[in-house]
Amino acid sequence: MERKDFLRKGFSLLGAAIVVPSLLRANQSESETTTCTVTNSETAGPFPTLTPSSLVRTNITGDRTGIPMDITITIINVNANCTALQGALVDIWHCDKDGYYSQYGGTGMQTVNYTNNTFLRGRQTTDTNGQVAFTSIFPGWYTGRSTHIHVHIYSASGTSLLVTQIAFPEGSNSAVVQVNSATSYGYTKGMTGYTYNANDNVFSDGVTSEMSTITGSIANGFDLTHTIYVAGPVLNTQTFESNTFYLGQNYPNPVEEITKIPIVSKAAGTVEVTVYDLSGRRVQQPLRTSIDGGIQEIELNVSGLSKGIYIYKVMVETATGKFEQSKKLSKT
Repeated sequence: MERKDFLRKGFSLLGAAIVVPSLLRANQSESETTTCTVTNSETAGPFPTLTPSSLVRTNITGDRTGIPMDITITIINVNANCTALQGALVDIWHCDKDGYYSQYGGTGMQTVNYTNNTFLRGRQTTDTNGQVAFTSIFPGWYTGRSTHIHVHIYSASGTSLLVTQIAFPEGSNSAVVQVNSATSYGYTKGMTGYTYNANDNVFSDGVTSEMSTITGSIANGFDLTHTIYVAGPVLNTQTFESNTFYLGQNYPNPVEEITKIPIVSKAAGTVEVTVYDLSGRRVQQPLRTSIDGGIQEIELNVSGLSKGIYIYKVMVETATGKFEQSKKLSKT
């Protein structure tokens, strides 16, 4: 188990209550604290960014030409009453006007070799409003996919929170149609053979939570804005009564392999995490370990589970008694 005490400032076990900048909204139910839903998780695709930490930059255009596009992305934390998530790392990448990605090529997946280029890739850290901004060009398209942008969001400590994609509005006068008809700007494919969102296998789970808003024009460039919801840690001050155990929502959620479960325990003891399917059947061996008192993280590996919804039950036993709570997790 990897253990991490997030916020020690103001933490004391000596009084009748523990007052901490907490990772949990523990005295309210999940339904009360979460009024938004995590954005759909999607594949990173065959061209994820290599060494993204080396690409910290706002202007990601590089040597590419095309119609200018400003991108503004807002990250919202569903585990913090749907407030802006400051300090998150946001990686984005997309193809150029001809449908090619940097850092790859020379193979059947992409015949043109751009392995020595890093165009149209970048990383920024969210500000106090949970926002990042990039300067780029309007993406083109390639066979089998609609126009899209890839996004990977990490917590400030580097924990993966969500991999998703941004979809583009379609229609007879949409920016997608206008841009792909702008041959004088180098967009030569037009819309013949274009795969629309409804027929894009990546967006087969729907694009409602991934749909962006685009304004602007060919002459002046376009502005894309989009909000992405993630299951990150909560940073709200809470008071916890002594001799009480609290369980937070795991993150990232949905999860592919590794997720972290925040807990608060008044005293040191042992913890057991058991995962069940929705029928109540135990689906993997319980995780058992020792914990100290205070704010903890329990790391849980669910890579062996099939895609679906599960229940994780956390039982903590300390000198003051046994405490159990359960929450749902989504496996992708």
